[in-house]
Amino acid sequence: MKAGSVFAFLAAHRGELFPDEMFGDLFPTGRGRPSVPADVMAAVITLQALHGMSDSETVDAVTFDLRWKMACGLLVSAGAFHATTLTYWRRRLAASDSPNRIFEAVKAVVAATGALAGKTRRALDSTVLDDAVATQDTVTQLIGAIRRVRREVRGAGEVIAAQCSAHDYDDPGKPAIAWNDRQAREALVDALVGDAHRLLGHLPETEHGPRAAEALALLALVAGQDVEPVEDSDGTDGRWRIARQVATDRVISTVDPDARHAHKTVHHRQDGFKAHVAIEPDTGIITDCALTKASGLGADGRSVTDARIGRELLDTEGQPVRVLADAAYGSGEFRAELAERGHVDVVKPAPLRPAVAGGFTIDDFTVDHINRVVSCPAGVTRALSRTGAAAFGAACTGCVLRARCTTRAIGRTLAVREHDALQRAARVMARNPDWDNEYRQHRPMVERSIAWLVRGNRRVRYRGVAKNDHWLHHRAAAINLRRLITLGLDHTGANWVIA
Repeated sequence: MKAGSVFAFLAAHRGELFPDEMFGDLFPTGRGRPSVPADVMAAVITLQALHGMSDSETVDAVTFDLRWKMACGLLVSAGAFHATTLTYWRRRLAASDSPNRIFEAVKAVVAATGALAGKTRRALDSTVLDDAVATQDTVTQLIGAIRRVRREVRGAGEVIAAQCSAHDYDDPGKPAIAWNDRQAREALVDALVGDAHRLLGHLPETEHGPRAAEALALLALVAGQDVEPVEDSDGTDGRWRIARQVATDRVISTVDPDARHAHKTVHHRQDGFKAHVAIEPDTGIITDCALTKASGLGADGRSVTDARIGRELLDTEGQPVRVLADAAYGSGEFRAELAERGHVDVVKPAPLRPAVAGGFTIDDFTVDHINRVVSCPAGVTRALSRTGAAAFGAACTGCVLRARCTTRAIGRTLAVREHDALQRAARVMARNPDWDNEYRQHRPMVERSIAWLVRGNRRVRYRGVAKNDHWLHHRAAAINLRRLITLGLDHTGANWVIA
């Protein structure tokens, strides 16, 4: 075995890392255990996540690759298990009280070695992962949602046969129309939306199971998110066209309703999910992670912004740390929570945009947050309103600095937000060379850890947030384990140590 490899480590220490009792709650009946031992399956899941393999590829590796056999403690002549065994174990883990126990097991090793002892920094970052399905247009989504209701809802087939005529719903493809004809496209969308509304309206009112209820909710959402009344409609006559703007939190596929549009920059757009990580920048170890929708609202109804998820990943057991992050985490609420929890704010501030190109920014206005007054660059002072607005109005008339301040006829109005003092302090600190040197010193390791995480795994393997979140934790566990081995991880027979 290659020294310092994950294969060699698992071959020697698989039982200590994944003891049998760690998985005892997955089989509570006491009527026997799976034929494949728990430590073997945990090792296989870890190696699968590390190498980014499908279930069938993983089974082939266990069958034919001597490194995998050694890591799992299998005889050379031993056959592998069926690929569905991996599905069985993932479902058992997902339904348990500790679905991410493999990640937690590696995290416990990190704590036992003291690899993070005295490490006073945590870096937050995120990256977009492509979804595992194709993005669908409005027509394809409407047809797919109606077909799904027919499959899942009792009596829906009869309603579709009697009420829906825009398309042959036995055909999963698109209707044959002149797709370069705008009127034809809008007529088709209008007819499909009409079918969706008639289907929803004619179904009998009855209790539905989870799958049927989800199918109906998805159809209602798809039938409304991408359409608007035609120009001469009052919105009540049932005439529709494709909307001229993208809906907030738009579902982009009926095959995976959790996938979303995303963009890390204005010019780089993707469809999929977002992986959030907290990293110790000296070692590159991922201390926590989470996978969410790429945009929109989470299962709890709250926005899945980088700052909100980042707050949840900062589990440092009450120990204050220096938090490094880019401008996506620079909200006032995030800075306020860092201060409240005793952390040191090393979050990059967002660049200020002046109201006039090359003119004054908000930092050129002096704000007295205690007495709630604002002074403009010309020395005019105004009181802040209850909502944090200061209107300079008539004072802008004839002001020699007006051309650098505002183009509004009624003069400049300044909005001072709730956490303005924290934001101003962050911008002042960012101009300090020591602050800038710290950020530049530790940022490269964060980028490297993100690169390790997504290398060969830029596309998720499953559908939905829950399954892909479990996959991300397995991936992070495998990356952490490999990093610990590189740092010299060993087991003395009683304790985990870094040699």
